[in-house]
Amino acid sequence: MNINDKIKTIGVVTTSRADYGIYLPILKKLRNSSFDLQLYVTGMHLSAEFGRTAEIISNDGFQISETIEILLSSDTPEAISKSMGLGVIGFSQCFSKNRPDILLVLGDRFEMYSAVIAALPYKIPVAHIHGGEITQGAIDDVIRHSITKHSHLHFVSTDEYARRVHQMGEEKWRIMVSGAPSLDNLNQIKLLNKNEVENLFNISLQKSPVMITFHPVTLEYEHTQWQINELLSALTYINKPIVFTSPNADTNSRMIINKINQFVNKSEHSFFIKNLGTQAYFSLMNIAEMMIGNSSSGIIESASFKLPVLNIGTRQTGRVKGKNVIDADYKRESIVRAINRAIDPVFRKSLENIENPYGDGNASERIFQKLSSTSIDKRLLCKRFQNINGKNLDFGE
Repeated sequence: MNINDKIKTIGVVTTSRADYGIYLPILKKLRNSSFDLQLYVTGMHLSAEFGRTAEIISNDGFQISETIEILLSSDTPEAISKSMGLGVIGFSQCFSKNRPDILLVLGDRFEMYSAVIAALPYKIPVAHIHGGEITQGAIDDVIRHSITKHSHLHFVSTDEYARRVHQMGEEKWRIMVSGAPSLDNLNQIKLLNKNEVENLFNISLQKSPVMITFHPVTLEYEHTQWQINELLSALTYINKPIVFTSPNADTNSRMIINKINQFVNKSEHSFFIKNLGTQAYFSLMNIAEMMIGNSSSGIIESASFKLPVLNIGTRQTGRVKGKNVIDADYKRESIVRAINRAIDPVFRKSLENIENPYGDGNASERIFQKLSSTSIDKRLLCKRFQNINGKNLDFGE
């Protein structure tokens, strides 16, 4: 590409079912445009243990440009670090033969970070979705902010996050408050009813189910066993169908999977579904009684369904939350109290008119238009640190 050219080729990195569902409205726009979409698939997408979700991408009609195998068959800190290194190697080889004009990445996964690092020597500009957010209980927090400093365009989901990205020295013209792209799915995807969900997964949901998504808290991985044991103990008080989804491939994720399997094997009304897919996931949110865990979907999408969410522990600490989110610590007693509040008719009635703080469901159009109007020029490529004036900071004792 010559300097001052418009973007022609957009590379998109997807690592799991979670970010793919968020990307989906954007991918559809890119596929139906004049852009050359290069889809780089890696991480959990390629793992049978996590549902081999790359097949879903192909079934949706998207052509996969490259698959980059990086996950090791272990979830120790050493394995995660080695996977990051393999990711840098894999993406560097990919970019040497298939260099996009711009690389679109999302969020805070270590697999995503590997792609961004590999892009740096190639002078590939990076557009980052969901920067500026805080998740104090996870290493993702550091990764997300580091990706921000690597990035040349920032598509953030709220005004607060835009201010934070600016606070990190990023120039204002690079920052757009797009909203959360995942909310666009609610305007585009036909939701399944309860019977259709039951038939799709061969499960029985005689009552409104409880959704559970609990990921490892990577800054507290030594306590994973205690944390999941407390959660599962609290769930014995629930007299409703329970649907578990898989945790992310982080440190000690396999411990969580094993504990869930043991719980499900002892309960005829509990189910473990490795991969729901975007349509079924949102459909389940639509019919669920409540959602429990520490997933970003419980923070970002849930308010659109007026769904009570019990947010456990520190993994999402720092994120903007809707009024439907109830925070609890890891102890069984705290979780049970939060469950009782979530089923309280007074609390549920208070959610009737809530608005989702993460946008209006038009993020993909804003992102698409910005990419369409962006040129690869010196202004874009040569980042300048933007000092925030008017504040005298004294770092002395």
